[in-house]
Amino acid sequence: MTTRRYLQLDVFADRPGAGNPLAVILDSDGLDSAAMQSMAAWLNVSETVFFLPVEQPGQRYRIRIFTPGQELPFAGHPSVGAAWAALHAGLVDEVAELQQECAAGVLPVRNSVLAGSRIIELRTPAARRMPIPAATGDACSRWLPGARIGQLGAALWNNGPGWWLVELADASEVRRLQPDLAAIAALSRDTGAVGLAVFALTAAADAGQAALVTRAFCPADNVPEDPVTGSANACIAHALAAAGRLPGGHDHYLASQGRELQRDGRIQLRVDAQGEVWIGGQVQLVIQGTLSW
Repeated sequence: MTTRRYLQLDVFADRPGAGNPLAVILDSDGLDSAAMQSMAAWLNVSETVFFLPVEQPGQRYRIRIFTPGQELPFAGHPSVGAAWAALHAGLVDEVAELQQECAAGVLPVRNSVLAGSRIIELRTPAARRMPIPAATGDACSRWLPGARIGQLGAALWNNGPGWWLVELADASEVRRLQPDLAAIAALSRDTGAVGLAVFALTAAADAGQAALVTRAFCPADNVPEDPVTGSANACIAHALAAAGRLPGGHDHYLASQGRELQRDGRIQLRVDAQGEVWIGGQVQLVIQGTLSW
C-alpha cells in the first residue's frame, strides 16, 4: 500500500475553521481517475486536489480536481489552495508569480505576503453566459420559494463548471433563503450545471467590508451548500462587469460566503484591465500527515 503526503486546508479563511475545506494529495502518481474519484468520495469534503506530473513543457506542477461525485476542469478554492500547497511543500520556489496547470489550461498565480499572511491570487478561466432552455427562465419561484429576485434574475454561466446565478433583492434575502434543494438538484442534472449560486450587493462603506454576499448550492453533487465558492464568485464578477454593476463601480471588491454554515469566508475579487477575473485570499493549514491508499 502506498503512503502519500496529505494536507487539509481551509481556503478563503483568516483562521482555521473558516472558509472552505480542501483535501490535498501531494503524491498522486499511480492513481487513475477511478481511484482519485474513490478517494475524493471517501474524504468527503467539497473538493480534493491531486498533484500529478506536468503534461505541458515548462510547467512545474499539475492538478486534477474532484468533488465527491465528479471531476471538475476548474474550481476556485481548490485552485487557490493548490497554489498555496505547492509553495508550502516546496514544489515551486518562493516566487511572486507562478503558473498552475489544470484541465482548464495554465492559470497564472500571484503570491504575496501581507501582515505576515500569505495571499494567493489566481486568474480564473474566462466565463461565458450560456443559452438556457426557455422553460427555466421563469422557474426561480420553484428553486427559491418565497425569495425576492434582484435585477439580474436567473442566468447560466460557465468558467469550467457551469453555475446558475440568481441575484436576490438584498443581502437579507440571501442570508435567510431556504432553497428547494431537490429542485436545484434536478435543474443541475438537466442543464449540466454544478449548482446554483445566489448573491446580492450590500451597503458596504469601505474596502474592509464585504460588498457582496453569496451562497452556493450543489445538491446534485452531494454538497447541499458549499461553504465558499471561488468559481461561482468569479462567474458573478463576470456577470456584474458585463452589466456595468461592479460594486461601487470599482474593479475590486470583497465577497462574503459561508456565514450560514459557521465557516465565514472572504474572497477577494478583481477585474483587470483586460476583463479577466482574479480571485484571492488567505489559506490555513489544518492537517498535515500521510494517507495510505
